[in-house]
Amino acid sequence: MKIGFIGLGNVGGKLAGSLLRNGFDLTVRDLNQEIASPFLDNGAKWGESPKKIAETVELIITCLPNPEASATVMEADDGVLAGISHGKVWAEMSTTDEEEVKRLGKMVHELGGEALDCPVSGGCHRAATGNISIFVGGERSSFEKILPVMKVLGRRILHTGALGSASVLKVMTNYLATANLVTLCEALTTAKKAGMDLSTTYEAIRISSGNSFVHETESQVILNGSRDINFTMDLVLKDISLFQAIADRVGVPLEISPLLINIFKDGEERYGSREWSPNIVRRLEEACDTKVLASGFPAEMVDDEAEVSGAEVEVRV
Repeated sequence: MKIGFIGLGNVGGKLAGSLLRNGFDLTVRDLNQEIASPFLDNGAKWGESPKKIAETVELIITCLPNPEASATVMEADDGVLAGISHGKVWAEMSTTDEEEVKRLGKMVHELGGEALDCPVSGGCHRAATGNISIFVGGERSSFEKILPVMKVLGRRILHTGALGSASVLKVMTNYLATANLVTLCEALTTAKKAGMDLSTTYEAIRISSGNSFVHETESQVILNGSRDINFTMDLVLKDISLFQAIADRVGVPLEISPLLINIFKDGEERYGSREWSPNIVRRLEEACDTKVLASGFPAEMVDDEAEVSGAEVEVRV
């Protein structure tokens, strides 16, 4: 299968790398052509425009920072829609808005193509090794068509239902991860001020009912001091705001979500939109005149699991 990949950022570049590493015929494009150089050096082709890519491949993947970027790539005069024809598949791997992916998907369908939303979850370190989880929304027949590709990109692949359903679940899971991050920042700071050794505190959480994926990843880079989880405050704010918008639309009166949004708005104002998201702990460090640090923790997360072929997750019935 010939694949076009548009968007080679923190997540997209790692996903595209998995495709190239596994021998797919790959065409890539990014606004910054320089970051495409390693892909081109290893056999990928350069796409002159999204339209040209769509005309020459069977599967077009977009992995972009926000819904506005996706709309531009899709709807510009030389965009993906201008090159879509019967049988082509568009897979939106960006974390985006349910309504927006449905809107763009409808245009793809009207041109004879197929549309899926395929956001990923599990961190950039797992995207790099093909061990990330993937949600896929769209027609079952379209899902099965691209499943062999998804099995290379991820370890666990879940068909979530209709187009847009994957995007709802993705921002929900990011909301949960954000809530966990903020509570871990509070727990670690409180432990430090209470005189606890933070290495011991880390292990106490890890072996307890309070453990989580977020603790085993983001707490480590917090304690190291790098705070580098390859995810920035503006992206957190985008994702939790998308979740809030869903809740507003369906009439759920959330209580914690607005607090998280305000915390990250404040973090953005203090430290900048491109600051690493775990550095939200600085708000507490500054308020308490302390540093939440410990020795022996890594500066960034590396996936040490072997790369294996992915599999579909079966839903209980």
